[in-house]
Amino acid sequence: MKKTKLMGWLSGVPLALLAGVLILDSVAGADASKVPGSADDPVVTKSYVDQKIAELRGSIGSGGGTGGGSAGAVAKLEVVTVPVGKTIYVQAGGELIVRTGKAVAVSSDANGLSDMTDGVDIPPGKPVGNNHLILFPRDGRGVRAAEDSKVDLIVLVRGGYEVK
Repeated sequence: MKKTKLMGWLSGVPLALLAGVLILDSVAGADASKVPGSADDPVVTKSYVDQKIAELRGSIGSGGGTGGGSAGAVAKLEVVTVPVGKTIYVQAGGELIVRTGKAVAVSSDANGLSDMTDGVDIPPGKPVGNNHLILFPRDGRGVRAAEDSKVDLIVLVRGGYEVK
């Protein structure tokens, strides 16, 4: 009985040794092929990584200027005050949210503004809801304070615009 236990245990030892050798060989082989600083395993410094991140941030943020009729879209929303009697015209593809005041849609043709919140088209002269995301599909469209309004509009704008 002692002989069979010993034989059973010894038969498993070569298998375990073989598995261990294979694992060690594969780990050693993986490390041996990569030399630090080579093309397979480049070494970079923190300053190099910081420089590349700054370059990426610069290229993302260089889409154009902000407000005042500048060309190009901006990545962030800009707070703009539109005085009573003035109109803010937003470039094609721009977005606007009316925060305070009573605004009405302005368009150079019969088509209006896209209200993305309600999923409707706002014809020229009709009210623009506060806190609604408004998309400007073409140039020549904007918003102005309603005729009966006595307060300036405060809007958030993403994209080029001009206040006239």
